Amino acid sequence: MLHEYKNEIHELKQSNAHFEKIFEKHNALDNQIEHAEAGDTPLTDVELETLKKEKLLLKDEAYKMIMDYRKANA
Repeated sequence: MLHEYKNEIHELKQSNAHFEKIFEKHNALDNQIEHAEAGDTPLTDVELETLKKEKLLLKDEAYKMIMDYRKANA
């Protein structure tokens, strides 16, 4: 997720427990989605769509936190 902000992600994961939680939850959802799309985990289309929306919301929140961090440390 957001690989172009690798340094900021590393810093935020070290200093911000909420960011770390968001980051880990995003990655867990990504794994769930991959397994569902590969047919390893049975999910309905609605369940899969719900996971994708939750993942996107977490990504948006993490992105905002990264941008705020960059502004504060520019």
